[in-house]
Amino acid sequence: MTAAAPTAVVTGASGGIGAATARQLAGAGYDVVLTARRKDRVEALAAELRAAGHRAEAHALDVTDRAAVDAFATALSAARPSVDVLVNNAGGALGADPVASGDPDEWRAMYEVNVLGTLHVTQALLPALTASGAGTVVVLTSTAGHGTYEGGAGYVAAKHAEHVLAETLRLEIVGTPVRVIEIAPGMVRTEGFALTRFHGDEEKAAKVYAGVAEPLTAEDVADTIAFAVTRPAHVNIDLLVVRPRAQASNTKVHREQ
Repeated sequence: MTAAAPTAVVTGASGGIGAATARQLAGAGYDVVLTARRKDRVEALAAELRAAGHRAEAHALDVTDRAAVDAFATALSAARPSVDVLVNNAGGALGADPVASGDPDEWRAMYEVNVLGTLHVTQALLPALTASGAGTVVVLTSTAGHGTYEGGAGYVAAKHAEHVLAETLRLEIVGTPVRVIEIAPGMVRTEGFALTRFHGDEEKAAKVYAGVAEPLTAEDVADTIAFAVTRPAHVNIDLLVVRPRAQASNTKVHREQ
């Protein structure tokens, strides 16, 4: 009898790193469950993966809505008793104002999706991850969770909190069959991150990457996530920081003239 394929849930899978991660894990043999607010995008990705011979299903989900997250987890548990991997990818940045003039609503929105969204989904799926006998929680943070920079305090604060969530969870569940992996990317050029941060201002978004020969791509980060997830179950990559060669820190970037 053929063993069932392991299940991986990816949040924020409608584009960028989330979509690239879903493709990587599907290619590695996982039955992928895609979630995002944009239903049409995750359904299209699931169809693409199924057409390529993989197993994939899509669910519209706002990770900041706890009732919706709980309903998703209940439905998932009814269909499959365990979940092997959870990739907490949903997140993002809004604005680049200094602390003195930062918009509290933007700070709140970033905390809601990056921190509480990760908390909601992790809490809801932790029993199923434990039931798998070798569960993995991936928390996609950022180098912003490990160092500060001017104009980024709201995002930096949220990502620091998400880093602490992952670090504390690892301490609290040691001895259970679940590992906690944190992946912290630096400069990644995706189709929407900077554009969303600057509220659709294409000129400001382009300046983030100006002169940088090769920022990371979504596929680079997804490859890193897949590597960490596919290590033997006893191997825990606590924290993996990945940056483009041109970026030495959050504030030190080589830009070609």
